[in-house]
Amino acid sequence: MNKVEKKTKGIPDYVDKHVGKRLRMRRSLLGMSQEKLADSVGVTFQQIQKYEHGTNRVSAGRLLKFSEILQVPIDYFYEDLERKRDSLKKPSYEMADNNQEGYDLADNSKLAEKDIFSQKETLDLVRLYYSVKDKKNRKELLKKIKILVEAFQ
Repeated sequence: MNKVEKKTKGIPDYVDKHVGKRLRMRRSLLGMSQEKLADSVGVTFQQIQKYEHGTNRVSAGRLLKFSEILQVPIDYFYEDLERKRDSLKKPSYEMADNNQEGYDLADNSKLAEKDIFSQKETLDLVRLYYSVKDKKNRKELLKKIKILVEAFQ
């Protein structure tokens, strides 16, 4: 008997959450506000928030608009999805003698904590780094950051 997965109404799908995170990450890296992105595609900034949290699913047409505005290919929004899907598979406890509580994989917050590229601090750092236009100066900055990191360890 095949078990069919049902999506519960009101609970974001992991794919929608992933696409939303990638949307937020790219928008943040470009230094674009939710309001500006919303105006560019003709929705409210609240709608952008819903997309970014995975609460609302992004349609194919809107995803195409996002890719054009954010200057990325559409597959950018799906990068690393296979890895995430594999990590969401529940382990089998079929051999246990008693009922055991499994790890709640519906709560992806633990996965998000490990994904440093989805954190605002990381995005701010990358945006600041690339705001230095001269490549030679950027490399000097990187050397100085490495020295600071070694000093703090």
